Amino acid sequence: MRRALLLTRRTTARTSRSPRHDDHFFVSSTYVSNNAFFESLRRSGFATETTRCRAATTTTRFHSHNQRRDQSNGGHQRLAELRETLAKEDATVSDFVLGTSLSGENEYSSPAPKNMRDKTVRKPEWLKRTLPGGTEDSKYSKIKSRLKELKLSTVCEEAKCPNLGECWGGGDGHTATATIMIMGDTCTRGCKFCAVKTSKAPPPLDKDEPENVAKAISEWGLDYIVLTSVDRDDLEDQGAGHFAKTIKNLKEKVKGGGEGGFVSNQDKDKRILVEALTPDFRGEDRLIDTVALSGLDVFAHNVETVPELQTHARDPRANWDQSIHVLKRAKKTAKDVGGVDLITKTSIMLGLGETRTQVYEALKLLREAGVDVVTFGQYMRPTKRHLKVEEYVTPKAFDMYGKMAEDLGFLYVASGPMVRSSYRAGEFFLRNELRKREGEKMTAASS
Repeated sequence: MRRALLLTRRTTARTSRSPRHDDHFFVSSTYVSNNAFFESLRRSGFATETTRCRAATTTTRFHSHNQRRDQSNGGHQRLAELRETLAKEDATVSDFVLGTSLSGENEYSSPAPKNMRDKTVRKPEWLKRTLPGGTEDSKYSKIKSRLKELKLSTVCEEAKCPNLGECWGGGDGHTATATIMIMGDTCTRGCKFCAVKTSKAPPPLDKDEPENVAKAISEWGLDYIVLTSVDRDDLEDQGAGHFAKTIKNLKEKVKGGGEGGFVSNQDKDKRILVEALTPDFRGEDRLIDTVALSGLDVFAHNVETVPELQTHARDPRANWDQSIHVLKRAKKTAKDVGGVDLITKTSIMLGLGETRTQVYEALKLLREAGVDVVTFGQYMRPTKRHLKVEEYVTPKAFDMYGKMAEDLGFLYVASGPMVRSSYRAGEFFLRNELRKREGEKMTAASS
């Protein structure tokens, strides 16, 4: 009797084990996860809580497999669409985007150090620059001295720009350009690529700053001035009013054309050209409008990187869609309210891990938003606390990105390892405008 009972128990155990596995796969393959069903299986001895967990895990894996398959199919579809789009482009551009050109070792990029202590990888020759300086009478020295006297900041110094001496000095056929950073030198945001100081409560605005900026620029005899600013989320209007006041003051008072001094009634047509590189104002229309209608010549706002890397590089309060809205809104308001065809401009850093396809798709989105000018430059790590450089993009690759943007219809493109958003901005803008006017003259003469 005892032997018969033992055999019965062993048979029951084998029987109960087997259905558990069969049931486990049945549940996962048919996406069954009903608690009542599991409860009935448990009471019958065919399922336990462990079975429930295994089923859920297998179901998740099944779903993940399907998701990866769908993503793969979607990726193939996007690639097919990309190839179709690129078929309309120049062959050299399509080959570059698809990776069939500049595909050899170090042709597209050179490796970057793993960290700031890594001395095994040296910075490429094309990224080396002579430190700015000069005699006491040089334009660079005069500008630096006057900035200190008037308590003004420049993004050139705060962001450790490698082109500082070249832009401030002008000469050699280049237009002298300076980038003044207004509203202080401390930002309320903390983008992971930026060297500017950050704080939740920066010092208050300097009410004399708009006048001091006009004084400084009138003395320097610059052709073109770029105004930028830190983000000031701590202020009610985020500094939009201060920004607009500074621009209006410059346009009304300062003479451009390299002459310097203040505007008189006889030379009102010689007012200095002003570009504003603005924050995103959290996408608030009334604040964007305030700056867009201030009389500036170029409205710039940087998207910084491709959509896929926005959260990786920028402060959480900034994003691609918000930046695109800022650029679109500024252009629309200037046209609808001010009757001006305002030039809009943005900049993209390379070397953060973006792909060629991502850059191409980003440029298409920028053109769809009506952006006129784009610049490309190499991201350089300011300190060990900032994002590391993933790669050093070669000058040849920068040339191809420039051609890619030109083929997409941008009004002007500046692309190079040392290019920054306001790098020799005056030269690029003025030369393009001269080309445009010459074209209009030829059209008028032939008609």
